[in-house]
Amino acid sequence: MSTRRVRARRGEGALLREEILRAAEELLAESGTEDALTVRAVALRAGVSTPSVYLHFADKEALVEAVCMRVWGELGRLFTANLGGDPFLALGRCARAYARFALDHPVQYRVLMMRPSAAPGVPPAAAEAFRHMVSAVSACVRTRVLEGDPEELALGLWSAVHGCVSLLIAQPSFPWPRDREALLDHVVRQAGFGAAMYSRLPRRLPPSTELAARLDDFGTRLAAWGKEDQPSP
Repeated sequence: MSTRRVRARRGEGALLREEILRAAEELLAESGTEDALTVRAVALRAGVSTPSVYLHFADKEALVEAVCMRVWGELGRLFTANLGGDPFLALGRCARAYARFALDHPVQYRVLMMRPSAAPGVPPAAAEAFRHMVSAVSACVRTRVLEGDPEELALGLWSAVHGCVSLLIAQPSFPWPRDREALLDHVVRQAGFGAAMYSRLPRRLPPSTELAARLDDFGTRLAAWGKEDQPSP
């Protein structure tokens, strides 16, 4: 049920836009799907006419994207909160925070990151997420725990985490492990250590049996170091 809104006075357009977005956000939270965000439904919830919505949003797609972007600032705050200290450990924390954010906001993540954007160019949400990832990776390159171009490294790591959360969101009926945190931790560690190793691999690798023996030796030495109660990335 809604109450018809009094016509906005000159200069109150920003307030009207905020009311429309708030109404759309409520519908999204109640329904759990962007399908509920029709222009008519949002106008009814906000107590305005349908043409009033079109004054601020070109179409339904623009409205849906705008309301989903309202949570995106939280991602930047999460990255900032997890930076600091050892860069490699911080990168791991940021990657886990990114994954949890996506799973806490599955509808918004699906809209912004799992379907083609209606507008040309790189979508703002993707550009911002990538910028945060590059920043965290660049700190690791400066300390040489990762070697290579920060943007290329960030693309690989971002793709791994994005792939995991996209599968969890798109395939909820798949028999995933009960411990979701353990799964995220596994993917983040696999991607992070893989990136650290890959940047040091020779172009030509030894036969698999010899490679396995050398990796076993490397793992044994790391395990011995880990007994010194060092923090885990």
